[in-house]
Amino acid sequence: MTSSFPASTVLGYPRIGPDRELKRALESYWEGRSSRADLEETARRLREDTWRRLAALGLEGLPSNTFSYYDQVLDTAVLLGAAPARYRHDDDLATYFAMARGAEGIAPLRMTKWFDTNYHYIVPEIGPDTVFSLDAAKPLAEVREARALGLETRPVLVGPVTFLLLSQAAPDSPEGFAPLDRLDDVTEVYARLLAELAAEGVGWVQLDEPALVADRTPAELAAAEAAYGRLGRLENRPALLVASYFGDLGDALPVLAGAPVEAVGLDLVRGSAHGVDALGVEALAGKTVVAGVVSGRDVWRTDRDRALATLLAVRERAGRVVVSTSCSLLHVPYDVERETGLDPALRERLAFAEQKVAEVAELAALLAVTPGHHLPGQPAAQERPHTFPARTAEGRAPYAVRAAAQAEHLKLPLLPVTTIGSFPQTGELRRARAALAAGEIGEAAYESKVRAEIEQVIALQERLGLDVLVHGEPERNDMVQYFAEHLDGFAVTRHGWVQSYGSRCTRPPILHGDVRRPGPITVRWARYAQSLTSKPVKGMLTGPVTIVAWSFVRDDLPLREVVFQVADAVREEVGDLEEAGIRVIQVDEPALRELVPLRRAEQGAYLEWAVAAYRWATSGVSEHTQIHTHLCYSDADQILAAIDALDADVTSIESARSRGRLLGAVGAFPRGLGPGVYDIHSPRVPGADEVEHLLTEALRTVPAERLWVNPDCGLKTRSYEQVEAALAHVVEAAARLRERRF
Repeated sequence: MTSSFPASTVLGYPRIGPDRELKRALESYWEGRSSRADLEETARRLREDTWRRLAALGLEGLPSNTFSYYDQVLDTAVLLGAAPARYRHDDDLATYFAMARGAEGIAPLRMTKWFDTNYHYIVPEIGPDTVFSLDAAKPLAEVREARALGLETRPVLVGPVTFLLLSQAAPDSPEGFAPLDRLDDVTEVYARLLAELAAEGVGWVQLDEPALVADRTPAELAAAEAAYGRLGRLENRPALLVASYFGDLGDALPVLAGAPVEAVGLDLVRGSAHGVDALGVEALAGKTVVAGVVSGRDVWRTDRDRALATLLAVRERAGRVVVSTSCSLLHVPYDVERETGLDPALRERLAFAEQKVAEVAELAALLAVTPGHHLPGQPAAQERPHTFPARTAEGRAPYAVRAAAQAEHLKLPLLPVTTIGSFPQTGELRRARAALAAGEIGEAAYESKVRAEIEQVIALQERLGLDVLVHGEPERNDMVQYFAEHLDGFAVTRHGWVQSYGSRCTRPPILHGDVRRPGPITVRWARYAQSLTSKPVKGMLTGPVTIVAWSFVRDDLPLREVVFQVADAVREEVGDLEEAGIRVIQVDEPALRELVPLRRAEQGAYLEWAVAAYRWATSGVSEHTQIHTHLCYSDADQILAAIDALDADVTSIESARSRGRLLGAVGAFPRGLGPGVYDIHSPRVPGADEVEHLLTEALRTVPAERLWVNPDCGLKTRSYEQVEAALAHVVEAAARLRERRF
């Protein structure tokens, strides 16, 4: 008999460790400084600490299989035996990391954003000949680990429909093939997995289907109906929770309501913008509704009365309700109580993962003793009244006019070589920054180290022969946090790390008030770098959409207005850079695609104001000043019209890791374009022949006079040894093409 679902749960939990223990263990293993046994022991301790802490906080339903060495989608490919042949190795962990990071002579799988978050996942390759086979070792091992501690858990898996919708067709697939064509085969593997878990005595399994909250075709909805009809009718299986998040299910809700599954998870934070009445939850009567009323995407404390009213409304319409987070807590830091440096009044408003678990447990206890539906005095959600100035970007001269003026002023060769901005952050720099924060060294000593690093970076680029240089950003800890530290309205944390991909973590700032720029932020270092060379040096700025997207943002103003506040500050910085003599200014917007709403009906309005904010931030410069932008790892081909509308003189995009998949889409892009030729998220160093091949392919769609040569992204995470070798090959390849073809 199916056991009742526990009264409280979370859909997932952070896995990197409160002090980034997994990051350090992974990087030590990759560098050969520690063994596989050392890595596995760190992972085991992190899992154990998580389960014990969740239980201590009063959570009744504990998830397992949310831990990953790199990414849950990659884990699912391994679970299904779907590793492409070129990565296969006798060592299973070597195969796994080869798919994620590449191997000698082999590029890694493509990487992109997980829906509208800043988390990245590895994109599986599925073809008509992919052979699927079950490898249930990981979920089974975690169930057993938890039982050894006296704890029962619910394995969490990416669902079969989402897995296939997020996959891409293998390179040799015939035209018209889509990974979802293999649904029957994949569903059979899931059926075998459920049987093994049932044999292990597992009571519940969570299958995550966030893809169902986006617009889906009738065929895709029919696929979901078929998959869960098949899995739900299995005679020997655990009870099934199908979890959705990041929005409302819309047309997929009746599909899951009609499926023979025991529970459905709903995001009642992002998915209930029009109220509970509009969701149609009464269709779920007879099932358990796992109600996500505590946000897994932000760091604000939950309005307890409003959340309880929502839970009561769902209970009245659907019956049994379980209290949960809206999505996995993977997207928030661990514990706000460690942030002793934050203003106490701000900290009182915040809840990180640990506090959110406590909120879930508290709400479950309240729900259990609260009868009825309505709470007296339930406050309505209100945005703070505010008056915003109108901002209309003055039009820049047509691109042809600007291009001619910039060519005369900058005097660049064909196929100019540049980088995206950052150079490696050495251990010495990080130690100096930590020493400054701890008061162990003074500002003068720290700035001396920054100045010396800029000198070395400029000298290295001069020696290698790059055409447009960067100062390397040695003074910056992060492309968003650095600006947050210099703008009013932001707070930064000391321990608020969130996983971005693999071992890469960020500390998203907290945008809690009105944004203003007290003074210039980047001008001094850009001016100093330009004084060291006769070649143009790019001023490096982060765009307003990205600063907001990669921060935890106040919820009392419309997002548009928050972005325009930041755009005001960026505009001031652009003007000061130009006045300081910087004639190439890059304003990065890698998050432009990331914030696109999952529903098509909402996308046009967002793109309109996001583009307007960028143009407002960048349009106040002369025609001689060249504006660059950069987008990476975000399926930019889906918003090409918006990228075009940014009106940047040069746009650099990720291309090397995805093997040029965007080039066919960009077609006759009307301005400068830099498709990346060096995948910086892999330790591989591309050879000159490989780079030349990528450039030759790019020249099929981009005219030589508009083609730029650059890496896929910034070089911060790489070593100087890797960077120097790779950039030497990039410069060599560009020089070869200039000689041979032009």
